[in-house]
Amino acid sequence: MKRLEGKTALITGAARGIGLEIAAAFAAEGAAVAVADLSAQESAAAAAGIADRTGARAIGLGLDVTKEADCEKAVAETEKAFGKVDILVNNAGITKDGLVLRMKEADFDAVISVNLKGAFLMSKAASRLMLKARAGRIINISSVVGQSGQAGQANYSASKAGLIGLTKSLAREFAPRQVLVNAVAPGFIRTRMTEGLKEEARAAISGLIPLGRMGEPGEVAKAALFLAGDDSAYITGQVLAVNGGLYM
Repeated sequence: MKRLEGKTALITGAARGIGLEIAAAFAAEGAAVAVADLSAQESAAAAAGIADRTGARAIGLGLDVTKEADCEKAVAETEKAFGKVDILVNNAGITKDGLVLRMKEADFDAVISVNLKGAFLMSKAASRLMLKARAGRIINISSVVGQSGQAGQANYSASKAGLIGLTKSLAREFAPRQVLVNAVAPGFIRTRMTEGLKEEARAAISGLIPLGRMGEPGEVAKAALFLAGDDSAYITGQVLAVNGGLYM
């Protein structure tokens, strides 16, 4: 039997990159998936691709995670399509890097709003169904820089560190109803963002990682898959680092 057979998952920021890999991995293990992203068109295309490859049921949703009404609608549409929401993955995120002395207030606010507030709003909306069902999984995608900090990313690091605090607080609140909340903290992962780096920059980054290479999106997806399934039934409030030893 597939690990997520009969489950329904809603993944934000899932039209590309790590979010898309997570949605595809969940679908391959039997879950019905709602692929949510800012562009409804891109989400629909990603969902169609997942359905074609895996045979799973998949829908695409347009979603602005900074708007509470959008978050509630995404949960309602997922419930309408599949009857429930068992798993929520808060993956939506943006970067607006810059040194603090040059960083605009609007850039700080935007990153916090998407990366942290968005996870709060989605968790609030989805948890209503999970708490009623007395079962569920919420997985927040944090980052190694939320644990270690990073020059030039004060806003991003703060948002990802905030996700860890949110994870632990929600885990304590929801545990009595058997809703488990955990985080995954990826290190440097080969995505469209990192592929834009020059070769020497990628080599320098790899040199900092004990395992000597960047991670793959699929490796983050496998960590999320573990936290979404029955094998993690006694794990909540934890941060699973997927960083090749970059931060220990």
